[in-house]
Amino acid sequence: MFDFLPTTRDDLKRRGWDTLDVILVTGDAYVDHPSYGTAIIGRVLENAGYRVGVIAQPDWKGVDDFARLGRPRLFFGITAGNLDSMVANRTATKKPRRKDEYSPGGKTGLRPDRATIVYVNRIREAFGDTVVAIGGIEASLRRLAHYDWWDDTVRRSILLDARADILVYGMGERQILEIASRLDRGDDLTGIRGTVIVRKDSTLIGDHREIPSYEDVKEDKDLFNTAFLDIYRNQDPVRGRTIIQKHGNRFVIQFPPPIPMNSRELDGIFELPFAKNPHPVYDGQGRVPGFETVKFSLISHRGCCGECSFCSLSMHQGRVIQSRSRQSILKEARALTERPDFKGTITDIGGPTVNLYGAKCRWWPTRGTCPTRHCLTPEKCKDLHLGYADSMKLYQEVLRLPKVKHVFLESGFRHDLLTEAYAANYLDHVCTHHISGLMKVAPEHNVGHVLELMNKPDFAVYETFVRKFRETNRRIGKEQYLVNYFISGHPGCTLEDTLALSLYLMKKKIHPEQIQDFIPLPMTLSGCMYYTEKNPFTGETLHVPKTFRERKMHRALIQYRNPGNRGYVKEALRMLGKEELLMYAYRGH
Repeated sequence: MFDFLPTTRDDLKRRGWDTLDVILVTGDAYVDHPSYGTAIIGRVLENAGYRVGVIAQPDWKGVDDFARLGRPRLFFGITAGNLDSMVANRTATKKPRRKDEYSPGGKTGLRPDRATIVYVNRIREAFGDTVVAIGGIEASLRRLAHYDWWDDTVRRSILLDARADILVYGMGERQILEIASRLDRGDDLTGIRGTVIVRKDSTLIGDHREIPSYEDVKEDKDLFNTAFLDIYRNQDPVRGRTIIQKHGNRFVIQFPPPIPMNSRELDGIFELPFAKNPHPVYDGQGRVPGFETVKFSLISHRGCCGECSFCSLSMHQGRVIQSRSRQSILKEARALTERPDFKGTITDIGGPTVNLYGAKCRWWPTRGTCPTRHCLTPEKCKDLHLGYADSMKLYQEVLRLPKVKHVFLESGFRHDLLTEAYAANYLDHVCTHHISGLMKVAPEHNVGHVLELMNKPDFAVYETFVRKFRETNRRIGKEQYLVNYFISGHPGCTLEDTLALSLYLMKKKIHPEQIQDFIPLPMTLSGCMYYTEKNPFTGETLHVPKTFRERKMHRALIQYRNPGNRGYVKEALRMLGKEELLMYAYRGH
């Protein structure tokens, strides 16, 4: 049994192989763990009987690294990694990052900007017309014409810029197996759910929705909004139709999302023989920071029905929650405790939102997600049933494993799902057993119209949660705190709005360190609002902080206690005619 998929010619020789069926190329270090997309796709293909190799963080300045495993029999699979390469490489001020979470030793410079495009073009140089499939978050969120913040322009589908044959969007296990199977049979790749292709003729495509062309959305922001709404409304796996968008004399064709996996299918993926470690080639190069944060954690589910406007999850993993069985998670937890470096603490059992594990809606399997309302806002839908009873049973079972001393929940919680009577036992259990002194929540802002644009619950809900959290901890005799996440500079947020948040924080003596400078990610609702300066659902014109100076003032007002922000705070207060607040802020009242 080999611990890792082959990465060199010597690895092939040890297996007695001459060639591979599929070669995966990634911008991340090769970590064989189910939190890494390349590892999952590789193990899924291997489990289906294909010979799979991995080329991790190749030297893109030439073709030698891309050719080291030869030409695959079926196709190359390309991903920029777990993050969009522009996000991985650049900060919110567009400066180079000092650390890469997915590289050995946190070293930067091991992946290029726009890695998907660069990698495919190097493969074309080396192998000409070999079949290339692209996927991962970078490809997924750039599958149609999209606004690119780093270039400050509308770019065409990445499928065209990369010159790939097919694009996989969302979680790609089903798609990649279908691609491999069809290529093995010599069949065409048209019509695979969760994929995008380019064709010169779209007349043979059945039921579809044609959206404004790349050229139209590049020139007209209202048409950009029209196209966004069509894409958004067809993101559902049950209701979604094929989307066609013309680019010049070609058509980019997006087929509907894949049908969500059931627990048995998801269990099967997570129970594949992952090595659960970085490849030994990195020994001596320093730890991979991204792996260190998940080494002793467990993934319980996928998807998020929260639909936060700034988040890419609803356009990537989708709104339908897909949960593993308790038995599968418990089995993985038991195996985790057998690691020689396990010290007794499981750091997390979670997913995009920890307290959505096991969430179900009776309509999801037959009708899909609702086209006219959200699952959680303005309040939780009565048809959404949370999995709190199963969650507590799971946590208790894991905590009872012989070598387990602590089970913490480090993923973020939806605080709005912890305020009602149905959540009382769950909140009590979590605070008693599974919080390491800090609970992560994301109020994001406190001004109503800003929260509405973010698709977040009213701030009064957060204040209710804070009260219940404190009451619960007093009752159980623990001193625990909240880690509050806020976003600065979101579309629709003025300096007056941010000052209102700042004054609230001063009053409550909250000094936030967890600030996210808003980045308009491609194909997100907030990214759309940033570019068009309108709410695409209402047509309302929005104030959008676009200059770096204004964006810095927003951040400085929230982090008013930071001495380095004093100049920006003073400038913002002067602009607002509120200079008298400067002394108030720095006295910390």
